[in-house]
Amino acid sequence: MIILFGPAGSGKSVQGKILAQKYGWEWMSVGQLLRDKQSADLDETMQKGGLVDDRIVVNMMHDRMMELIYAGRNGILDGYPRDEWQAQWIVKNQDTKYIQAAIVLDVPHQELWQRLEARGRVDDTPEAIEKRWGIFEQTIYTMKEMLETNGVPVIKVDGTGEIEKITERIEQILRDRDII
Repeated sequence: MIILFGPAGSGKSVQGKILAQKYGWEWMSVGQLLRDKQSADLDETMQKGGLVDDRIVVNMMHDRMMELIYAGRNGILDGYPRDEWQAQWIVKNQDTKYIQAAIVLDVPHQELWQRLEARGRVDDTPEAIEKRWGIFEQTIYTMKEMLETNGVPVIKVDGTGEIEKITERIEQILRDRDII
């Protein structure tokens, strides 16, 4: 499995879907799985830019990871773990042994704003976006360190330019590590 990290608007879901379709992997987005639950409480939390309780998220993602592993399938973790607590949980529960690499999509804030305005999702209010960016920036370095200490390489990728070019950059990293 691989992890795709990046702030809101970085393209991790776009890239995750492309790679999943191309290689027959499962795309696992915390945000999409939570939206699919159709819970008024969860929807309200996300629309305000808040984070859903970590225990709900880690249990949901761990169960799905185990289903894939037992089925002999690979997956893409889209934005998971999203904070230090989740990263610690993954390490403690040894889920890191199933993760082959973590890719961080690096995109300047100005371009992120343009992308988010274009996608027009209801939970992409300026306040919610700023809050999510702040959380990402506060936690990515600690999560990177935790994952690397536990054998998961974390690689930064230029997330700007044409979608196909970004995909090619990610694929090169995955080829270099014999993941594809």
